[in-house]
Amino acid sequence: MKIRSSGRFQSQPVSGIVALSSKFLTAATLVMLPALALAGQSPVPVKADSTAQSKPASDTAQKSEIKVDKRTPAYWRVTFDNPPFNIFGPETIPQLEKVIAEIETDPGLRVVVFDSDVPGFFLTHYNFTPPLEESTSLPSGRTGLHPLPDMLVRLSKAPVVSIALIRGRATGVGSELALASDMRFASREKAILSQWEVGAGFVPGGGPMARLPRLMGRGRALEVLLGSDDVNGDLAEQYGYVNRSFPDDKLDPFVDALAKRISGFDRQAIADTKRLVDFASLPSDPEIGAGWDAFISSVQRPVAQKNIGRLMGIGLQTNSDIESRLGHYTQTLADK
Repeated sequence: MKIRSSGRFQSQPVSGIVALSSKFLTAATLVMLPALALAGQSPVPVKADSTAQSKPASDTAQKSEIKVDKRTPAYWRVTFDNPPFNIFGPETIPQLEKVIAEIETDPGLRVVVFDSDVPGFFLTHYNFTPPLEESTSLPSGRTGLHPLPDMLVRLSKAPVVSIALIRGRATGVGSELALASDMRFASREKAILSQWEVGAGFVPGGGPMARLPRLMGRGRALEVLLGSDDVNGDLAEQYGYVNRSFPDDKLDPFVDALAKRISGFDRQAIADTKRLVDFASLPSDPEIGAGWDAFISSVQRPVAQKNIGRLMGIGLQTNSDIESRLGHYTQTLADK
């Protein structure tokens, strides 16, 4: 593998990549994936919606993708705002890390609600296009895990109630952040949740294999993970993927009222109760780490390289139809 002076990848045979150290792979594979996937492939021309183009990483590196509205000292709204698709990239990680650290340490905070300002998208998958160094320069988190699963683990264990208000698509990282939150509430008409990774030939890395069976049982978890299909708000409620789904106009009032109610209760009682529920319900850090290791191994396989290459070629990250109907397009990758 060679790196040009720009820091972007040139594709090389897989055998050269496999020889790299596992430590390097853990930090780097997310950004290696697009180049690996496209190795030896001819891009498929696609006329993408010009309003839905992913901006170059150099243009977005300093852009604030997360807004924090401290409505009261006890109740915050954390809003994802990275149009057009709320794609989560290496530039997002330090921004979210700052927010998670504040959530963990603010002495007055009791409730935080995660939501989105981007129509149609709560939070989606990892960004496959930034330069290598934007991910490799990130150190492991406080748990010793890669910073992405590290933050999800810490959010679950924080002495603060976390609520995901899901309107639009929560796919990949978005689904995993929702699962790491204490509660999830969805728009009946507009929420779509999914773990799409198996459909593209690799394993999810943010912990859904450890979390979903605890929420919905083994069979339904395997249906969601292995089916890699879109799950609407009503089915998400039936399966336990979310606490409840609401008509879209009822979602915000309910979540706001619940957050305000909890924010008025004693902070120590909230923290102690949550800690005891955590003992009974949260996966261990090694379980989350095992999922991350499986992801690192799986993305090196030729089938994953081929499938991501095909998706990128037809417009993943640039075409609004691909991002909005990811369940449909992953099905087109299946062997016939």
